[in-house]
Amino acid sequence: MGVRILAVELVNCSAGPYELEGHPQIRLLDKKRTPIEAEVRHGSGGIAGGVPNMDGPAERLVLQPGRTASFGMLWRNLVTDPSVPAAEGWAVEVTPKPGAPTVTAELTDSVDLGNTGRLGVSAWAEDTG
Repeated sequence: MGVRILAVELVNCSAGPYELEGHPQIRLLDKKRTPIEAEVRHGSGGIAGGVPNMDGPAERLVLQPGRTASFGMLWRNLVTDPSVPAAEGWAVEVTPKPGAPTVTAELTDSVDLGNTGRLGVSAWAEDTG
C-alpha cells in the first residue's frame, strides 16, 4: 500500500517548562537541501485511514525539563503520473511552535512521497514512557 509513518521527538533540555500546542510546522528538504513542494495536512489528511494517533485532538502541553513530546508524519509512496518526478525528502525542518527556532533533522531513510505531494502531520503528544 506504500503507507509510511515516521515519529519525531522533541526533548525539553532547558531548565524550565516548555509549552507546545497544536501541530508543528514542517518542511521537507531534498538531498541538496532544497525545499520540496508538499501539501502538509493536519492529521492523516485523507492519505490513509485507521492510523492510530494521527487524528487526535491538538492539546496544550507543558513539558517539564527532561520530558519529551512527539508528532508523527504520514505519507504514501504513490506514483500517479509517471511523467512527474517522485519527491524524496532527506531532511525535515521543524518549527515546534510559532516564534520558536527552526531545527533541521537529517533523515536516515527518505520521506518518499512519490508524486502525490501530500504529507500528514499529527498534533504534538506528550510521551508517557
